[in-house]
Amino acid sequence: MMIGSFLFFLAIFVAIGVASAFVKTNNTGDYLLAGSNVPPWLVSLSAVATLNSGYMFIGLIGATYAVGIQTAWFLAGWVVGDLMASLFIHKRLRTTTEAREVLSYGGALSNWHGKEQPYLRAVIGFITLTFLGVYAAAQLSAGSKALHVLFEWDYSMGAIIGAVIVLAYCFAGGIRASIWTDAAQSFVMIIAMSLMLYMTVNASGGFDGFWGRLQNVSPDYMAIFPPDLKFGIALFLASWVFAGLGVIGQPHIMVRFMTMASPKDMTRVRIYYYSWYSAFCVLSVLVGLAARLLIPIDDGSFDAELALPTLATELLPPVLVGLVMAGLFAATMSTADSQILSCTAAVTRDLSFGRKPGYWTTKLATVGITALALLIALFASENVFNLVLIAWSALGAAFGPLLILYCLGQKPNQWLAIVMIMGGVAVIPLWRYLGYTDSIYEIMPGMLAGFVIFLLGKMLGFKVKHSHEEKPK
Repeated sequence: MMIGSFLFFLAIFVAIGVASAFVKTNNTGDYLLAGSNVPPWLVSLSAVATLNSGYMFIGLIGATYAVGIQTAWFLAGWVVGDLMASLFIHKRLRTTTEAREVLSYGGALSNWHGKEQPYLRAVIGFITLTFLGVYAAAQLSAGSKALHVLFEWDYSMGAIIGAVIVLAYCFAGGIRASIWTDAAQSFVMIIAMSLMLYMTVNASGGFDGFWGRLQNVSPDYMAIFPPDLKFGIALFLASWVFAGLGVIGQPHIMVRFMTMASPKDMTRVRIYYYSWYSAFCVLSVLVGLAARLLIPIDDGSFDAELALPTLATELLPPVLVGLVMAGLFAATMSTADSQILSCTAAVTRDLSFGRKPGYWTTKLATVGITALALLIALFASENVFNLVLIAWSALGAAFGPLLILYCLGQKPNQWLAIVMIMGGVAVIPLWRYLGYTDSIYEIMPGMLAGFVIFLLGKMLGFKVKHSHEEKPK
């Protein structure tokens, strides 16, 4: 019954993705940007599902289980930063996409002011491929962990199944298939998380019992602020606002806004997006807290990232376990498919140096990138939470400062832009090596490094000027 329920929901997702093939057109514009005619509600649900991935179901719930309510600060800062970016960036990106007739995130950044910058575009494409490949692998790894608990399969099985399913509907319908399945997956994800919250709180003795028992877990578990912060609470919170701001550096999310039917739709997209996103964040933290009550830490051998699938198998009847696991697996696929398609765009549009591969060449690139992500998932040793945070911070630090400066009308030349990108990325491993990540998430110093390099470039006489040309509005 449990396997049947799980497979039933997965089959629905695959069918929805494959069905998109009946409305597609066989060209790269439709394959990579769905013809830029996606309605607001689909854009928003797709973006939410892409963002709320295996990171939420596996990584965030596991982190909350381990350290407590402090993870709520991650999300609070993240939402604030994301909203700030949305008010300033997204509409301009959509306008530029149409004005420059580009099909990739890298194409938009490298042609922002109407002049092709091929070396900058290649650097953006390479970084996109590198870090989104790792990010996609983290999603496949999250799915593997879920199926390991559910069916006691080998860890590799879930990654292989996820890769095959993602490839099937991406190959059939491109980003349109991804968006359609994301929307369906977003409903299953929030239903599954709501169901888990209800069952876990009920098993903990109701909300009063649930909240009261949490106070006794450990002295720091329900502390409002994390203990032992090296740089204080203000910089800790600011770093997570930067994490939310870093959404503008995530090609697989920003491409959703590039598919909007019209830039005028952005207000409606924003309302749908943040309503769904905020609800999902609250549910994730509460489920993580409940998991700690129902699965106490004993000898330290329990993998915190298995908290949700473990709870589901203990509390729910088989049919509902299948639903929750399908929601979890859907979350991993909704992000992995987006990242694989963004990598496809990077390879075929940004790393092609002026050549424009045809429709079938683009689809074959999707096959190769899926295989690469699967290999990383099978052999990477980092946990899901860390893989996602590293990739997110690197992409945000690489592209976020440049995009913000563009929207402010600044025009760093090609080489200064490249140095900004490389400098931002270089700070990420250095910050982790110094051991400061737990106190200040590394995306903040990474993004600040990009701005500092830009200012130094102006001081040293690099060609930088304020744009008085056509600016996106």
